Formats: sequence, C-alpha cells, structure tokens
Amino acid sequence: VGNFFFSGARSFFRSLDAAIFLFSRVSNIPQRSLVLPCVCTNDRFTLGAELFDGSIIRGQNDISHPAVSDSPRHLPLSVDKTCDASRALPAPIRRVFYMSSEGTNLLHEVFPCVNRRVLDQVEAVDAIIYGIGSLFTSICPSLILRGVGKQSQPGHVLVLNGSLDRETAGMAASDFVVAISNCLNRTFGDDSRHRLKHSSMRYVTHLIAPEGGAIPLDRERLTYLGVTSVTSHLNSSESSD
Repeated sequence: VGNFFFSGARSFFRSLDAAIFLFSRVSNIPQRSLVLPCVCTNDRFTLGAELFDGSIIRGQNDISHPAVSDSPRHLPLSVDKTCDASRALPAPIRRVFYMSSEGTNLLHEVFPCVNRRVLDQVEAVDAIIYGIGSLFTSICPSLILRGVGKQSQPGHVLVLNGSLDRETAGMAASDFVVAISNCLNRTFGDDSRHRLKHSSMRYVTHLIAPEGGAIPLDRERLTYLGVTSVTSHLNSSESSD
C-alpha cells in the first residue's frame, strides 16, 4: 500500500519530498521523526544484481520475488519470497547496483549520489540501525550510493530477520555483515575511483538476532569481524521481512 501511495503522490506532485510530506501528515507520523529520500532526482533507475556466476538480473521483483508463472489464469501472478530450493537463485548475489532506465542499453550502470541532507542527518546521530528487511533489495540499495560509506558514527547496529529468503539463501549472520561492508566500501563494480577499504567494524559494531531465528549466528567469525552479537527474546515469527 505504501508503494502505491508514494507512486501516486509522486506522479501527482512530481516531487518525492512532497509525497513524503503528504504521507507523513496522513499517517500522523510524530513531528520529531524525519523521513528523507536517499536520492533526489527525477531520473528513472532500475535495481540490478550481479551474481557470483557473472549473470545479471534486472529489476527488484526478479531479484527478490519473481512471479510464479503457474498461477491460475483468472488470478494475478503470485509472488514468493520464501527460501525455496526450487526457486533459488542460480548463484549467490555478489552485488546490487543501479541501472539506467533510459536508452536501449539495458545494462547501463549508473552511480547516483546520496542526498546531502541525508548525510547531514547521519553525521549528527549517535548510532545507525540497519533495520529488518530484504538485505539486497531493501537495505543495500541505500548503502551503495556514492558518499554513504564515508560516514563514521561510533555505533552501527544490524537487526537480522527471523528467516532467510531467496536473496540470502545459505547465508550466515557474518555474511550479512560482509555484504553490508562491501556495499559501503563499493568493493565490487567499475566505480573504482570511489572505492573504500574500511574494515567491517567501521560499518557494523553490534548485531541483534531474534531468539530461535533461522539465520545461523557464526559467533567466531562475527568476533573476528569485530561485531558484538546479541540475541533478542523477540519471537522469530515477528521479525520476518
């Protein structure tokens, strides 16, 4: 519902800031809360994923939850985000990146910069929390923007989901930490001029996982990466994306 609201409001106002303001008023978001767009542009971008086998997937839906083609004809195509071997990716995700929606070259990579207002707010906070959500299609797209990896706040907390999904099949907790660090360091891809070489400890200092969650907590490797692991008593069924 939120995506439909923002899409409609942005089309009507031709401004994402205006759409966010309208939604904040309609949903009565507390006045001290601040919602900012990570990118300020009217350009159209598409999310892409490069797998470790070199193949490219274009579009968030095809990365995260491609439509099930065997749905009955009279029903809309269903989607499935569960970690099902029959729907697994052909290889793990190496990186996600932005692709231009303009022109005829469907694989044209672009490198948008982060909204300066976002950086100003990030530099003033006491800690950064990577919330629950799909790792490669919800969290990482905001982290791969130019300029985000340069922030250096003292506390970075990663909150794990209660289960794995199509994007993260076979991953342990430390793999989430490495994936986030790779995004912020811009480790992979052709944008080498803006590549960073910071340790994982700079970007993830603490990890919270629901008790009984399905993502393995490989504590020894987490310690090696400089991460303090914390297990929450939140029921894992309440923490799925």
